[in-house]
Amino acid sequence: MTREPAFPSRSAAEQTIQRELTAFARRARGKAAELHPDLSLVAFSILDLVIERDGCLAHDLAQHFTLDKSTVSRQVSALEKLDYLRREVDPSNRRNHILYATPAGRRVVRETEQRRRDAFAARFADWDDDDVEQFARYLRRYNEND
Repeated sequence: MTREPAFPSRSAAEQTIQRELTAFARRARGKAAELHPDLSLVAFSILDLVIERDGCLAHDLAQHFTLDKSTVSRQVSALEKLDYLRREVDPSNRRNHILYATPAGRRVVRETEQRRRDAFAARFADWDDDDVEQFARYLRRYNEND
C-alpha cells in the first residue's frame, strides 16, 4: 500500500514549515508576556542564556541570537533595572563587562520556566511519546543547521 504524500511538492511543504514556524514565533512572543509581564521573549532568552553559560559578554549574546548590539544593549539595560542582571569587569579585558544573573534573575527564570514547561506539557497532552520525541529530534536537527 502506497502512502499518499501530505503535500503536493517539497516547495509546498517548505512553505507550510515557514508559515507554521512564523505562527509559532508569534505565539511564543505572546505567551512570553503572559508568563512574565516584565520580560519580553528576547529578554527572557538573554537572561536564560546568561544563566546557562554562567555569565557571558553582550557581544556573545548578540552573536548567539543574531541580534543587533543596540537591541542587546536595551534588553540588558532593562534586565539590570529589574535587578535580574549585573555587570562585572572582565579581568582578561577590562574594556569588556561580563553579564551575570542576579539571584532575583535566577528565581524569575526558574518560576517562568516551570510555567513554560506546564504550558508545553498541556500542548502535547494528546501526543504520544514517539511523536514528541520525533518532534524534538526534528527541531534539534533544524536548529543545528544554523
